[in-house]
Amino acid sequence: MGRSPQPTAQAFDSPALRRLRTDLGTWAEALGFQALGVAGIDLTEDERRLKRWLEEGRHGSMRWMAAHGSKRTRPAELVPGTVRVITARMNYLATTQDEALSNLADPARAYVARYALGRDYHKLIRKRLQKLADRLSEEVGPTGYRVFCDSAPVMEKPLAARAGLGWTGKHSLILDRRAGSWFFLGEIYTDLPLPVDAPTSAHCGSCRRCIDVCPTGAITAPHQLDARRCIAYLTIENRGPIPEPLRPLVGNRIFGCDDCQLVCPWNRHAQRSKEAAMAPRESLRTGRLADFLGWSEERFLRETEGNPLRRTGHTGFLRNVAVALGNGPPSDAATAALRGRLGHPSELVREHVRWALDRQARNA
Repeated sequence: MGRSPQPTAQAFDSPALRRLRTDLGTWAEALGFQALGVAGIDLTEDERRLKRWLEEGRHGSMRWMAAHGSKRTRPAELVPGTVRVITARMNYLATTQDEALSNLADPARAYVARYALGRDYHKLIRKRLQKLADRLSEEVGPTGYRVFCDSAPVMEKPLAARAGLGWTGKHSLILDRRAGSWFFLGEIYTDLPLPVDAPTSAHCGSCRRCIDVCPTGAITAPHQLDARRCIAYLTIENRGPIPEPLRPLVGNRIFGCDDCQLVCPWNRHAQRSKEAAMAPRESLRTGRLADFLGWSEERFLRETEGNPLRRTGHTGFLRNVAVALGNGPPSDAATAALRGRLGHPSELVREHVRWALDRQARNA
């Protein structure tokens, strides 16, 4: 934890803790978070669901999902002394929905998940949460805590739901009636027995737009996601070839997929981010597939410095772009770009380039 647990954490009476909970929300808002909640640490039901999901192999090659045993679902095992989880959310949407849909409909352009258009969010949110934890320590004295943002085995979505930040939508993302789902989550594990917030009720009703729109059928039922079919997994976490039957379904998406969020009725209420760090990089916002395939590794590293796309590596990036070009209409620019990569050192890239050229030839 951030500091060694001290007896003072137990010295606060209920009124003091309630005031502290109220203050936390005020401090979080000043730090750029749009909402904050506090959850208990009993994730028994979520642990059962995770175990079933892992047993069915739906995590694909993401072995780390099972690597930490029960630490993911038992916060006090990950950080001894934890009795509460403070969860905060920060909006990230920096483009309009119409722009995203227009981008998705243009087969010559690359579609990048909206969260990945600006700077990498991990450091930003961890730094803000650290400031929040420091402010908390200034108020109460030394306490035990640890800050997370997608950086450890943490069940961030179930914890956010239990903290009242929203409900779990049928696409498995957290939804809020006032904010939709375009937001990041971060957590502070703490030994302070803060009052917990009440979960919110679900408001998806009979709607199944997210299920029906999923390009690859990865949402197999309400709240059931098969990562092995998810375009976010296929283009980011997956380090090998994209399964051939799924390639035509990827479309022009080269990093992640937002379809389930773009059709969600609750996202009509989503608020645009005011964070400068979330502002889209123009090269990613307007980039064309044929140009992207020509990027050298040096240029890829330069353009993606401090950006989530760096996660794919240059080879994975070229793999994804080749597939997207293969899914587009035949053109001289696409063919020339693909032929220029037939001699790439990686067989992973070459195989996807050959597939794309074959698609281009058959559709000519």
